[in-house]
Amino acid sequence: MPDRDTSVIAHDLRDTSAPDRNLALELVRVTEAAALAAARWVGRGDKEEADQAAVDAMRFTMGAVPMDGIVVIGEGEKDKAPMLYNGEQIGDGSPPEVDIAVDPLEGTRLTAKGQPSALAVVALSERGSMFDPGPCVYMEKIAGGADIADLLDLERPLEQTLRLVGQRRGLEMSDLTVIMLDRERHEDAVAAIRKAGARIRFITDGDVSAALLAVTPGTGVDLLWGIGGTPEGVLSAAAIKSMGGQMLGKLWPRDDEERSRAVDAGYDLDEVLDVDRLVAGNDVFFAATGVTDGDLLQGVRYGGAVATTESLVTRSRSGTVRKVQATHNRAKLRELTGARYG
Repeated sequence: MPDRDTSVIAHDLRDTSAPDRNLALELVRVTEAAALAAARWVGRGDKEEADQAAVDAMRFTMGAVPMDGIVVIGEGEKDKAPMLYNGEQIGDGSPPEVDIAVDPLEGTRLTAKGQPSALAVVALSERGSMFDPGPCVYMEKIAGGADIADLLDLERPLEQTLRLVGQRRGLEMSDLTVIMLDRERHEDAVAAIRKAGARIRFITDGDVSAALLAVTPGTGVDLLWGIGGTPEGVLSAAAIKSMGGQMLGKLWPRDDEERSRAVDAGYDLDEVLDVDRLVAGNDVFFAATGVTDGDLLQGVRYGGAVATTESLVTRSRSGTVRKVQATHNRAKLRELTGARYG
């Protein structure tokens, strides 16, 4: 994907209350480190070790980033995995003050099995701007590109939305593809999509990658729909604010106890959350680095003395979207970090 903004945008460095442009490339260093660490475990059947390696590398690298960050979205709570925990302070403590959302390894099972589309992901925005889902681990989501953003609706039957998308894009129903997690909870939606005549692309894990495919032209994916993680929803929204398109989400409590906890905490479970509600900041940064090869990014590859990575980096203020390809000298990385990654 080409850089959409090649101009240099001036920024008043005296303003320490908002993130600086350079933080975008600082975040790439963080996701590259996590990807390099996790990639050592690709196909080795141990998702916990892969996740822990990514967490350790991300925490180690993020500690040097010039920011006063608080982890608002920390992956791991829903399955007791290793994690950067909610409320953890990240960065070197200097301004700006920011919210952080992380998924050090999106697709732990994908990594353990050597399957496609595992990513290391991080997002950053102004302090107080990220939606905190509280006790709700899951949300219902729908996402699509900029040309159909106004057609997305979680209240309307999905088959009607598909018809509208087809009409807008001049496509037959059988030309449309919905990407979704392969889960039993989606049985009714699967039946409705198939009855309408549209196609389904199932994924086992990784709905950040899936959401970005849905908003990117030319991927062959028209919509993301499904009930997936709230952390992934916030991370996806951070990227979509730069890439264009829209995602809508609604909190989806798993049981009556979780529902009661959410209501008691003041959450409106009928509220439909768009990207600006999920990440309200005006200067939002997102970075993802491929761990295993996928449609979105190439995974980590080793060439003896070097390793290569491919990353996606976005910034909402300028609408800049970059692909960053990097070659890493493994010996020098080991000198800097020990055997942590590389």
